[in-house]
Amino acid sequence: MAISPSDNSRSDNSRRKAPWRRARFWLWSAACVVLAAGACVVVVYASLRDEDGARVTPNELPRDVGIDQNLNAQVPLDVRLRDETGADVALGDLLDGKPIILTPVYYKCPMLCNMTMDGQVRCLTELTLNAGEDYTALTVSFNPRETHELAAAAKRTAMKRYGRPGAERGWRFLTGDEAEVRRLMDTVGFRYQFDPVTGEYAHGAGLIVLTPQGKVSRYLYGVDFPQRDLRLALVEASGGNIGTTNDQVLLLCYHYDPTTGRYGLAIMNVLRLAGVATVLGLAGAIFVMARRERTSQAAAVESAHTA
Repeated sequence: MAISPSDNSRSDNSRRKAPWRRARFWLWSAACVVLAAGACVVVVYASLRDEDGARVTPNELPRDVGIDQNLNAQVPLDVRLRDETGADVALGDLLDGKPIILTPVYYKCPMLCNMTMDGQVRCLTELTLNAGEDYTALTVSFNPRETHELAAAAKRTAMKRYGRPGAERGWRFLTGDEAEVRRLMDTVGFRYQFDPVTGEYAHGAGLIVLTPQGKVSRYLYGVDFPQRDLRLALVEASGGNIGTTNDQVLLLCYHYDPTTGRYGLAIMNVLRLAGVATVLGLAGAIFVMARRERTSQAAAVESAHTA
């Protein structure tokens, strides 16, 4: 059967377009790779910077004052403290199989400690985890001159704001003698000094998360604690015994950075996911382009045979 000039023209056009289709495919593939690489660079950069674009580091403090990260250190369980009722208690008696939030403060601090406790209460009210049920909170004064009456007053203020039933049993406010409190603070790396000129203490600010056995697990610096960071720290410290499946997934995507006391994206996991997504995207694009090419060629042959 004779092939008309119009059929030859369509065939020629199809052959002329084939190289352009291939070139367009490779240009599109290269663009995908560049975009994926660019996204990874942005993620890496963002993980190393704070919201203002500055390198994140702990706040500078006077010499011999600060917070050292003594990760995995075992707190001395025989330390003797006084609770908010004035009863003498051993630190080990306060451990009840749950992760622990340890907050070093002193109750008559004119500013920083109040900001720390305010930030802690604000964060805990945002958590779906409950004090006394999912974790234990221990607020410990490092000022040996403070009394259990001051601790009781601080507890009443916190309980009124927190407002969840049963929290009284799960959030303890403690005082103690200097030698005993020093033992505890030295173990967790909380360094502070009394200034006789001002009559106040120079100290850092933050929360220390302990395992149910009393080992230091995570540090969260500052006076403002993101709910996500504290939740992940508690889930990690508990060994996954609290929290949800979503928390376990988040721990795959976020990792603890000891230099900042924050959780950031796990860059290597992100890079792996981006690489897998890129390969799958390219494979899918190749499959679609190849299928279209075969369909186009089959249509051209069928058209030629039927002409």
